[in-house]
Amino acid sequence: MSVRGIRGATTVEKDEAQEILKATEELVLEMAKVNRFDPEDIASVIVSTTVDVKAAFPAKAIRSIEGWTYVPVMCTHEIDVPDSMRKCIRVMMNVNIETKQSDIQHIYQNHAVQLRPDLQK
Repeated sequence: MSVRGIRGATTVEKDEAQEILKATEELVLEMAKVNRFDPEDIASVIVSTTVDVKAAFPAKAIRSIEGWTYVPVMCTHEIDVPDSMRKCIRVMMNVNIETKQSDIQHIYQNHAVQLRPDLQK
């Protein structure tokens, strides 16, 4: 079994706690569903946000999902690059999975689909 990095990103329209938590939950559940893994398979999750997302910790959404309480999650801010995408939440999951690297499906939602159009399947 290998540890694979699975990427995901989404955006929110407003810096509001409920919107941040909802968008984060939808993203990570889609990442797990599409790549067929369970929370027990996750080694760790790093969540970053652009500096304009600060009304809530996205990690709270992940820990609140049934069965995900003990998944190690850490939040940080992205580098504030001029003219980069705003109100963006990015996720990097390190997952113990048999899937080949080339078969991993990275998930980009909302305006974040613009980040990596080459990875859209």
